[in-house]
Amino acid sequence: MASKSAAREPQKMHIKKGDKVRVLAGKDRGKEGDVISVSPKAGKVVVENINIAKKAVRPHPQKSPQGGIISVPQPLDASNVMLVCPRCSKPSRTTRHTDAEGRRSRKCKKCGELIDG
Repeated sequence: MASKSAAREPQKMHIKKGDKVRVLAGKDRGKEGDVISVSPKAGKVVVENINIAKKAVRPHPQKSPQGGIISVPQPLDASNVMLVCPRCSKPSRTTRHTDAEGRRSRKCKKCGELIDG
């Protein structure tokens, strides 16, 4: 039996950095944005201009010479976002596709086109 303090196994992510996604749940439901970062171990994604929180920052010579309150995007659970297909422009599920040379890519379930390919 695994203990709670043990590290989680990384999830297989259906989303990559730079993908356009639509939010399915939460306060920003229905909004679209580009993925800034992906954390497979935590199962989270950070989407540009989505799930914004205010953060108080002290002045720092290298990072921010002027302190104040800044807006920072917070992580969302990967299950709460859906990939928007670049070909058909609709949010859709994906399947993993392997070509003859053994390269893996993602395939849109709505239009059938390769997304990474």
